[in-house]
Amino acid sequence: MVFHDTKEPNEAEFDRSLRPGSFTEFVGQDSIRENLRIAITAARGRNEPLDHVLLCGPPGLGKTTLAHLIAHGMGVDLVITSGPALTAPRDLAGTLTRLKRDQVLFIDEIHRLPMVLEEYLYSAMEDHAIDVVLDSGPGGRSVRLGVQPFTLVGATTREGLLTAAFRSRFGIVERLEPYPAADLESILLRAAKRLLINVNEDAAQLLAERSRGTPRMALRILRRVRDLAQVNQLAAVNCQIAAEALDRLRIDALGLEEVDRRLLRALADRGEPVGLKTLAAMIDEAEDTIEEVVEPHLLRCGLLARTPRGRTLTARAYEHLGRPTPAPREGELPYSS
Repeated sequence: MVFHDTKEPNEAEFDRSLRPGSFTEFVGQDSIRENLRIAITAARGRNEPLDHVLLCGPPGLGKTTLAHLIAHGMGVDLVITSGPALTAPRDLAGTLTRLKRDQVLFIDEIHRLPMVLEEYLYSAMEDHAIDVVLDSGPGGRSVRLGVQPFTLVGATTREGLLTAAFRSRFGIVERLEPYPAADLESILLRAAKRLLINVNEDAAQLLAERSRGTPRMALRILRRVRDLAQVNQLAAVNCQIAAEALDRLRIDALGLEEVDRRLLRALADRGEPVGLKTLAAMIDEAEDTIEEVVEPHLLRCGLLARTPRGRTLTARAYEHLGRPTPAPREGELPYSS
């Protein structure tokens, strides 16, 4: 059973239907999966709660799925909440005091917890107790409440925003990496079977190569391919229909979407390094979106470089845009490829 302290996005129902039910079904992240399996087996053998777990990495790589699998492996319920939903100690106190022994509490976007709540969690994680303030002011009183031994699983896309003191309280810290195309292909074929879609291996390979190493994006593309195949009354998804769907989604050979190309074109038009704030204004996107969603893939593809003067394009980016690489200005290094 899963309890939600926050409302999930509309796409969560689709994701849940395709979520693996055990570590055996989970594809990719082999070392992380094995480390968690060993830790869970050992904890259950000692009849103890699993050590607190911190899962780090870009969005869409399976942090929430791993939290579900951890709870399933421990044979306990999962309570889900998120950093932005917890704004005051009373919000967290209510959640902690309702936990049962060995239960797993999953906090998504844990880096967005207010500092006071990070400190509030210290005693709950280590001493299994919390201090609740009853009155404020000089005559304020507090009462110490016991908390059942539990496992905190935190997920973050920005590990650096957590304080060192908070990070040190997690006994297991794992960092998820983008998936190779072969793993994404396996995920797509498995999802297609669950959705009763016949997807050719060549089509699955093409979709995997355009999915930016992210299962969430691969499954999102699969939904759109399913729609196109259904409208065209096709019994199977082949390379042709997959390529047509990708063209309609404007996803190119490197997995770039329109917002990615808009960023590249803006930098190419500017012709000089640009700071993040200026870049966000140029393409009308939030700074967080650029840093957490757009830039990581561009950096992995070797299209973007961060320099002391700001963001700038590489020679490969100009080649991808079909533009000539400009000559470096006086005192500047040549464009890297």
